[in-house]
Amino acid sequence: MSTQKVAAITGASRGIGAGLVTAYRKLGYAVVANARSIAPSDDPMVLTVAGDIAAPGVGTRVIQAGLGAFGRIDTLINNAGVFVAKPFTEYTEADFDLVTGVNLRGFFEISQQAITAMLTQGGGHVVNISTSLVDHANSDVPSALASLTKGGLGAVTKSLAIEYASRGIRVNTVAPGIIRTPMHPVDTHEFLAAMHPVGRMGDISDIVDAIVYLETAGFVTGETVHVDGGQSAGH
Repeated sequence: MSTQKVAAITGASRGIGAGLVTAYRKLGYAVVANARSIAPSDDPMVLTVAGDIAAPGVGTRVIQAGLGAFGRIDTLINNAGVFVAKPFTEYTEADFDLVTGVNLRGFFEISQQAITAMLTQGGGHVVNISTSLVDHANSDVPSALASLTKGGLGAVTKSLAIEYASRGIRVNTVAPGIIRTPMHPVDTHEFLAAMHPVGRMGDISDIVDAIVYLETAGFVTGETVHVDGGQSAGH
């Protein structure tokens, strides 16, 4: 079996996901990068696999492509996610299907496949990306579907961490505050910054650094690391 370590990353074409591809390459990992649309990489150690992670079969295809190219999967980062903020009674069936599809089904199939691979090679690491809103509900940001789905990821993180603790597989979650990415127009930044006790938005590097820490923290599993400028502590 190859000794080259391999990370699979969803939502890898921009924002935090793109930052993670760069960070894991710097750590010496080969990377399997998935997004709905993602161009081939010039780097032979980055395999891009296009596909909607919410669609049946895509999670399996991503992991199988990684195993075919690199022979193993050491880390899976479930970074793909969608966020729809609406009053609860205004969510539509389509909103529900979209958010649960990406945030839950998008976690489920690829994680099953990755953990299966990790079991055969004797260990691995799964990192889920959540949101501070799970622990810090905010009347200015009605987001029940985010809490329903990402809260589920927080719960399953503990469940899987314990299920696989004796078999060398760690499972952790990072719960970001609001991160400065292309998703947020510049004219909203001042308002968004004020939603954090430290008075600023997070940077992509804040989240990437937390995940790199977890990668090397062999004694940490079942943990949710809040990288949210103090939001989960209070306001």
